Amino acid sequence: MATIDNTMGSALLGVIGAAGLYGVSCVQTWYYFNRYGSTDLWYIKVLVGLVFAFDSIHQALISHTVYWYVITNHSHPEALSRLVWSILLEVLFNGLIGLIVQSFLTMRVWRLSNRNIALTAVTASLVLAEFGCSVAFTIQSLQLQTWKELGELKGLSMSVNVLGAVADLVIALILVFYLRRSRTGFKKSDHMITKLIFFSVSTGLLTCVCAIASLVSILLWGQTLIYVAFYFSLGRLYFNSVLATLNARKDIRASTDDPEDLTFSLQTLSKPPRNMSSVRRPTISIKIDTTHEVEQESEKSCNTEKSQEEDLMIR
Repeated sequence: MATIDNTMGSALLGVIGAAGLYGVSCVQTWYYFNRYGSTDLWYIKVLVGLVFAFDSIHQALISHTVYWYVITNHSHPEALSRLVWSILLEVLFNGLIGLIVQSFLTMRVWRLSNRNIALTAVTASLVLAEFGCSVAFTIQSLQLQTWKELGELKGLSMSVNVLGAVADLVIALILVFYLRRSRTGFKKSDHMITKLIFFSVSTGLLTCVCAIASLVSILLWGQTLIYVAFYFSLGRLYFNSVLATLNARKDIRASTDDPEDLTFSLQTLSKPPRNMSSVRRPTISIKIDTTHEVEQESEKSCNTEKSQEEDLMIR
């Protein structure tokens, strides 16, 4: 019984950590709709709203789990060895969150790779395989009664974490590769791409490390619930990482507003008349036209750069 108490304690620590991340999700979701709700593309807003709904259901399920073990059965210690339906069903919603977020990142791979079918197929296969294992785990686990019986699904648990870690790593590497190739030569755009690379690496690294930690826990302490502490937080990390990237877009653009870039462009595009010393006063109109032309060319250059920036930020 002491072993069960210790393992249940580790699971409860995971629940507390997941609850903290849910608070961060709520703040980031409010911030997103407050700042980008009227300007973003419809499918991005649907993605954020749908994932937040699944995240809220996930939080309700793990809250029910804690209530059932700690409050409802506080005087029945034998209940600690039994499974409750909510802790099993949360695996499905964790998988749904991962599916939506990773599918969104796979779409980025599709666009940044110029519709490379092979790369997109590889990432999509990993994402779908991970979700398929989550669904299979949920269906089979709902037929079990005790934690000891749940150990029979160790293979499926490991598969979910391995596929998740590999998918996150592959997506991050592909995004970093194509973002580096997307450098435009403009200082502002290149600075923005560097920040997008940082967010891509951070997103893949956090979720990959969490999935590996869950996998290692299953391998080393398979008879405990330590792995649950990491798995509860995996979906939250997916959601918060993507929200952090979406919410940082305006700040990234603002941080690249450097007056020196405009000065450099004007100096590069400017072509003064060759014989300025021989120009008389009546040619003042020619100087005005030249300046106007330079301003038009500079404006076109800035518009091109801005268009490239916006395209990458949407991706």
